[in-house]
Parts: sequence; structure tokens; C-alpha cells
Amino acid sequence: MKIKIGRREEDSKMVAVGDVVGFKDDIEQSGQIIEIKEGQSGYRLVLENEWGFEGEFLEGETVVTVYAHDCWSL
Repeated sequence: MKIKIGRREEDSKMVAVGDVVGFKDDIEQSGQIIEIKEGQSGYRLVLENEWGFEGEFLEGETVVTVYAHDCWSL
């Protein structure tokens, strides 16, 4: 399954499981999509970073879930 990510139509890109995307949670960081979930409020991406994410809320976590519209393609 491929979905669009990004807030503005002109900036949106198609992504799928296995792609790497960026997002910001305290700092800009990136992760590989390991799952795409569809919900009432839109798509959410389950991202993995084997070295761990950074920031006050995510520090040390290796898997996080973020809204697709908050991500960008790398």
C-alpha cells in the first residue's frame, strides 16, 4: 500500500513500507516505515530506528507511531 504524506498537496509524496521518512518531535529525525495504520483521523506510520530516536519524549525508543501528515519523504 502506498499513501501520501505531507501537509500541503504540492509537497506531498507517495510512500510505502520500507521507505525512510523524516518527522519532528523535539528535533528533526528519521525512521523507516515498518507499518501503515489507517484510522479515523488519517494514516499513522509506525517508524523504526535501530539506533533509537532522540528528544525528551522519544529518547531511546526504537519504534514510534506518528501521523503521516507530519512526515516528509527523504
